[in-house]
Amino acid sequence: MTTNNISIKRRVTKGCPQGSCCGPGFWNVLYNSLLNLDLTSHSKAIAFADDLMILIRGDTVIEAENYMNFEVRKILEWAINNKLKFNENKSKVMLMSCRRRREKKEIEIYVNNKILKQFNSLKYLGIVFDSKLTFRDHINYTEESAQN
Repeated sequence: MTTNNISIKRRVTKGCPQGSCCGPGFWNVLYNSLLNLDLTSHSKAIAFADDLMILIRGDTVIEAENYMNFEVRKILEWAINNKLKFNENKSKVMLMSCRRRREKKEIEIYVNNKILKQFNSLKYLGIVFDSKLTFRDHINYTEESAQN
């Protein structure tokens, strides 16, 4: 029995193939400049691998919304300068607060001129965060995972 060795060649003009040995190193070099952006004192960037979370603190929902859109514009400018594009369909927004607010609870954060979808809970690095920081959703998620 003989096997044919088939070789497929493609010219790569941008990016780095997923799973390549160079990928993580190249990404870390590039990503480091994003993490060193000059963010306001109301903001904090947290990253793990290619996941980025931007935390904003504001006294009001409108203030937090304004700070976030300001920071997102900086990040999108960084992306353009580095020939990258963030996918607005994979980006999520969540307003977190332990206080009961009488003000609006919907926030409008824009990426690529599109409003991001707002969620009441989201999973980040295996932890389910909810908008009231009760961790009920995480406990339920963990319980369901243990039963399966």
